[in-house]
This record gives sequence, C-alpha cells and structure tokens, in this order.
Amino acid sequence: MSSIYIHIPFCKQACHYCDFHFSTSLKYKEPLIQALCKELELRSEELPKTVENIYFGGGTPSLLNREELDLILNSIYKNYKVETLPEITLEANPDDVNHKTLEVFTSVGINRLSLGIQSFFEEDLKLMNRAHNANEAIESINLVKAYFENYSIDLIYGMPEMSLRRWEENLNIALSFAVPHLSCYALTVEPQTALERLIEKKIVPSVDDELAASHFDFLYQTLIGKGYEHYEFSNFGKKGFFSQNNLAYWTGKPYLGIGPSAHSFNGKDKRVWNIKNNIKYIKSIKADLLPITEEILNKSDQYNEFVMTRLRLQEGINLDELKSNFGQNYVDYFILQIQSHLDEERLDLYQTHVCITPKAKFLSDGIAADLFKIDFK
Repeated sequence: MSSIYIHIPFCKQACHYCDFHFSTSLKYKEPLIQALCKELELRSEELPKTVENIYFGGGTPSLLNREELDLILNSIYKNYKVETLPEITLEANPDDVNHKTLEVFTSVGINRLSLGIQSFFEEDLKLMNRAHNANEAIESINLVKAYFENYSIDLIYGMPEMSLRRWEENLNIALSFAVPHLSCYALTVEPQTALERLIEKKIVPSVDDELAASHFDFLYQTLIGKGYEHYEFSNFGKKGFFSQNNLAYWTGKPYLGIGPSAHSFNGKDKRVWNIKNNIKYIKSIKADLLPITEEILNKSDQYNEFVMTRLRLQEGINLDELKSNFGQNYVDYFILQIQSHLDEERLDLYQTHVCITPKAKFLSDGIAADLFKIDFK
C-alpha cells in the first residue's frame, strides 16, 4: 500500500513557530491547483501500489473550496489505483470551520479532519500568532464532532511560560470532548522563524527543554490513563482511530508528495523533494518538467532511517525485520549498540522487539541517533 500527500502552500497569516513552506498571498492559488493536478498526472507511474490514504497538508488546506478539492481528488482517482475506502485527511484551522465548509469537506469525500487547535488559551495563541482565538478553538470541535467521527486535534506543549497547570487544563479541555486522536508536539525554535527572532530580542523567553519534558511525561501518563494508545511518539489514538498517514510514514511505506516543497519516498532507497517556490514550481510543471531534487540512500542511510522511524512506534524495532532488511551484521551491530541503553532502562528487549521504555520516551530521537551507523560495510 502507498500514500499521497498534497501540500497546499497558502495561509492567512504566518505562525511564529512555523518553518513549513507557505505564502500568505493567494494570488497564485488557481494556477497552483492546476499545477498540482498536472504533477499528479506526470508522476502517475511512481506509485505502483494501491493508494490507501490521501493527506491534504500545508499550509492551510481548509482554504480550498469545493471545486479545488474536487479537481485534486479527481486527478488522483484518474491517475492512480485507489483503495475502495481510503482514509482522506484534511488539515483545517479552527477559524475556517463552519457548517458550510464542513459540508463541502464531507461532500467531496474527506473522511478525516486534523484540527489545528494548538492551545485553548488566548495567551498561547497570541504568542504563536495563530489566526483563531480560544472561543473558535472550542466551537470548532463542537462543529467537527457533528460531521466527523474520525478526527484529530493538534496541541503544542513546552511553550515559554506555559505552566504544567495550564498544560493540564489544555488536556482536560481536549478530553472533555472525547476526541479520538491527539497529535501533540513540543514547541521547537526553527531557524529563520519569527519565534527565533523574538527569542533573540528577548521579547519571548527561551524554550525550556526540562519544561517540555515534564509536559510530555504528564501528557503520556494522562492519555495512557484515559485509554489512548501511544502508537507513535507524537500521536495518541483510541483503537480504530490511528492516523493511517502517520503509520505509513513511520513504517517505511512508499508515499508521493505533490506540491512545492513536498517530499516523496519510494519505500526503499530514494527520496525526492520539490522546489520550495510557488512561482518556479508552477512554471516548471507547466513546461512538463518536474522541479525535483533526488537523493539515493546507501545501506547505512537506510538502516539509520529504519532505526529512527521504528523506535518512534510503540512496537519498536522488530529484530526479524531488521535482519530481513539488512542482514545479520546489522543485527549484531544493533545489539551491541543498545546494551548501555538496556542497562540504563531506556530500552527494553521483549523477545524479538526493542522498544523505548516509558521513562525515556521523550528521549526517543536522541536514543535513535546514538544507535546510528555511518558507512557500515
């Protein structure tokens, strides 16, 4: 099975923490939608497997109207073999959610919504420069529940001056709606973002890693206690509501990224990504040229990516799969590398699976990096 990701590079305004590719001008929206459809046609041979999920990300996909969504989805169904009932997710901002837009989303085939709440508190939303307010955050969930059984909300923790108490209140509000899925991310300071400049000018306090770790620990204990499964480091879901797009990415399935800055992976050894410029992207696609950069992963690269992605999953690394993909030499190297983490109880070995322990989950990426192999022969 495979996935298609559609990048919609438009937003009403720039969030202070965001380093994704987008434009706050909608001037080129129409030609860009046409280019997305043409890119889907030009790359139709890249996904030999059936498409099981489609994901509209961005940017702000909820800015698209019915005709634009129809054009893109029709292009997918015309050029690709799609599962009978694929999961089709659309990221939506709370300020875009109303009865009219939700009716449009459901009518074109969107069956899962990812709602960018980020926080239920006005001071947090202002710090992030979000377009919605706290009341809209609450009202958007009430509206979405009336149209979607399968939906998710995003929350951000570890923000400057966010007390543990306020993070607890954020979670309590989310849980009061019985949301089936939560994606929770630690605030990170990305280079060349407004947040980085605000911190450099001492307008906003620096991000505190210890605070973020305490927020994560509370998040983990709270949601596990409420019956959610921590199926991937940033994602918690009730049974039957795990994001198929997330699982495809973290289990190494092939995916096709369409749109400026979108990344693709063939499921084996090749990554491809599009140019991060809307106008150049449109001109290139119009001329039947793919504006892509390609990277071929050597065996060590593939091994490192396998370790990084699988350790983020609750089932961890399957040693049989590791051997099947890379051979016994890599298994031997991996077993040697994990010994100190086993001794320190950061990793557990359960028969054929190696998993991050609950106390070390916030350190998942660092532990994975410690296990990487460079130029292994």
